[in-house]
Amino acid sequence: MSQQREIVVVEHEVGCPLDRFADWLDGVNVRMVRPYLGDPVPESVSEGLIVLGGEMSAYDDEVAPWLPAVRDLLRTAVLDEVPTLGICLGAQLLALATGGDVQVAAPGGRESGVIDVRWRAEAVVDPLVSGLPDPTAGPSMHADAIVRLPGGAVWLGSSAAYPHQAFRLGPAAWGVQFHPEVSLGTFRGWAVDLPEVDTDAVTAEFVERDADTVACGRVLAERFSAIVNTAAPRAEAQLRS
Repeated sequence: MSQQREIVVVEHEVGCPLDRFADWLDGVNVRMVRPYLGDPVPESVSEGLIVLGGEMSAYDDEVAPWLPAVRDLLRTAVLDEVPTLGICLGAQLLALATGGDVQVAAPGGRESGVIDVRWRAEAVVDPLVSGLPDPTAGPSMHADAIVRLPGGAVWLGSSAAYPHQAFRLGPAAWGVQFHPEVSLGTFRGWAVDLPEVDTDAVTAEFVERDADTVACGRVLAERFSAIVNTAAPRAEAQLRS
């Protein structure tokens, strides 16, 4: 039996965990990196990378002094063609690290609740998101937004409020602004902490659409795991030769 490959998961805070993905990432080993607890951010990874969300902005290097290392890690993973997934803040860091722009407190205001992610034509042949329902139910809780994708990015999905809900860089790095990994308990915890969000309303919306969010989130997690497990081995010497 071949050894399972490893996905390194960068968690920025205890309130934004891997959550449901912990059960849905299939046939891989997961190694958590928690820099807020002192874990060093690796300079590179060889098999798979997920960068989660967080309350800080993508520019908050003083609040979260590990962010420059995470941006460097994401940039290296893209160059090395290592399967990578950035979620919410992780997607913003991915865009910023590779030449895109992120706006703090974007004019569209906070996007909260379960949004409709509409897929573009480019998504039809994408290895991660192809075949997902159109629209896809995407739990969302963000006020910052990606306002310009990096050069060469493939724009995959949008919402009514914010256009850059999903994109791909190179063959195997994705960013999603929504939260396919989140559970009701975690989602409600975010809402309670935000005075501008109607907690009861967004919680009711989450419960009503949870079967759809579970179905789509599970597909994304399982497909990403499969991409990690079938990617060509990336020995460090090959990556930078």
